[in-house]
Amino acid sequence: MIYATRHLYPAKPARKEALKVGGCTPFSATDYPGQLAAVIFVQGCPWRCGYCHNPHLQDRRPNSAIDWNALLDFLNRRVGLLDAVVFSGGEPTLDPALGSAIRAVRRLGFKIGLHTAGTHPARLLEVLPWVDWIGLDIKAEFQHYDAITQRSNSAAAPLRSLQLLLNEDVLFECRSTIHPQLHSPVSVLALGQHLHDLGVQRYAVQIFRKQGCNDDFLNETGQASQAYPGTEVLQNLQKLFPHFEVRRS
Repeated sequence: MIYATRHLYPAKPARKEALKVGGCTPFSATDYPGQLAAVIFVQGCPWRCGYCHNPHLQDRRPNSAIDWNALLDFLNRRVGLLDAVVFSGGEPTLDPALGSAIRAVRRLGFKIGLHTAGTHPARLLEVLPWVDWIGLDIKAEFQHYDAITQRSNSAAAPLRSLQLLLNEDVLFECRSTIHPQLHSPVSVLALGQHLHDLGVQRYAVQIFRKQGCNDDFLNETGQASQAYPGTEVLQNLQKLFPHFEVRRS
């Protein structure tokens, strides 16, 4: 009988998708504080921030630019030479394979770093047990998020992600890339005050730079002055956080 073939030839389980990798930096001394790391850039991001430094990674493409198994082989050869591997993007929490990829890298003995904008708090919570350090990108005051991301109702997910991190035992910093046409000095200070009030201990302000960025819709120079956002603003932010840093390049 035809239905009996279901028992004789059971369907094979669906093939588990591998992480979609858009690029890799084999060595970095700046992407994980105090650690020498490789950085894996994951394809895809739900947002369209105008000052994004990796616009080529925004689209979620059918194929991975770098084969995941080949990348694992490469990392295996770097055991003892690197301290950590950082998953960045794009937005790594968009990828359903992130958890399995992190566990595979951790089994090699590396510390795990994660750069995320907090777009998928459920997946962030899922991978937290295997992550040692997180850089959480906070775009702006939450009521102004949509103007940065160019997507509606985009603030709820990162706010939830921040609340998760504040309630979990994981080392993390919040960081904000600020652009003079999108973030006034007053709004920069207001954002810092809000993060302080929520309980954030580590905060970094990253001054926008044009190199590698799709910034056509902003000003002609696309570059913040050395004075931006102002000495007084930075001094006041310094007072709010036990760990505060300004990054200009």
